[in-house]
Amino acid sequence: MIIVHHLENSRSQRILWMLEELGLPYEIKRYERNPQTMLAPPELKKVHPLGKSPVIEDTDVEGGQVIAETGAIVEYLVDKADGKLGAPANRADALRYRFWLHYAEGSMMPPLLLKLVLARIPIMGKVAVKKIQPMIDVHLDYVESELAQRPWFAGNEMTAADIMMSFPLEAARSRGGMNESRPATIAWLAKVHARPAYQAGLKKGGPYAYA
Repeated sequence: MIIVHHLENSRSQRILWMLEELGLPYEIKRYERNPQTMLAPPELKKVHPLGKSPVIEDTDVEGGQVIAETGAIVEYLVDKADGKLGAPANRADALRYRFWLHYAEGSMMPPLLLKLVLARIPIMGKVAVKKIQPMIDVHLDYVESELAQRPWFAGNEMTAADIMMSFPLEAARSRGGMNESRPATIAWLAKVHARPAYQAGLKKGGPYAYA
């Protein structure tokens, strides 16, 4: 059994969606953010020293296995499901799969997170945000150009790379300037949100600001 330590309005929503797509049994332990700081509660440090979400526990492994970091969790679950949602057989698609799997957190999320933090700083923060948006636009333009060529990030089939890309694009839609001027990306996001597995994960996970 997989136990998902799920923080509200966070990257861990992707893990619930993935588990629904894979059909793996799981339980949810839900955490709420501190309303003043919006940080994760200290209880998560009892699960993993970093005190962040997502974190999963696999009780099927002798002694239990705790795994943190979304990308590591996604790859672990692909292995657990015998490769389902993993890299396509086609070499070019497999390379795209690996690229987008790491691009989501390695390249796209940092400027989005920086914009969120700077927006909370009075006066000077608003000035800095104007300098961050062009960086985000570069990523949004790149994503749009790629999704205009194929239905999913790695090719013709949905993979774990799409699951990884869902959160940064939801964040971009919410606060990163993504709008109807990028129709391929908007259509991809609508397609993701319409999937039964996504809706099932959303229902089980509770309120989610980016859906």
